[in-house]
Amino acid sequence: MTQPLASGKSARFDLNEIAKSFPPSADTLLLDTYLTNEDAASSRVFRVYRPTPPHYHATCDEYLYVLSGRGTFWMETAENGGTFGPGQLLFFRRGVVHALPDIIEGPVVFLSVDTPRRDPRDIIFVSPADGTPESFIRDKSR
Repeated sequence: MTQPLASGKSARFDLNEIAKSFPPSADTLLLDTYLTNEDAASSRVFRVYRPTPPHYHATCDEYLYVLSGRGTFWMETAENGGTFGPGQLLFFRRGVVHALPDIIEGPVVFLSVDTPRRDPRDIIFVSPADGTPESFIRDKSR
């Protein structure tokens, strides 16, 4: 999947191969694979298995590039929702509530870049009954 270059300061990632490696089902809402994990930014590929309830991240801005799938997504308020599909980029700053209420066509896979680095536990649900960081996302290698 990862093909580091000789310098050790760069790498190549086959996003399609990574996306194909996700299992067909998961216990958590999402499974992810970290590509980079630097203080300034982290990048991940993740697959969404079920609709995600309203939540936000306290420490980072998030850029989501849609690799595959279609669904609905909203940022700030549910009234600000719309559909997404391959090739689209969704962006929101830290603290912006967002949700993916509907999966129209799967698998839904995103490339995510978080600035600065997002701690995997930085997931705050609007309604605490909707979940915890552990029920939300898991690194697929675990």
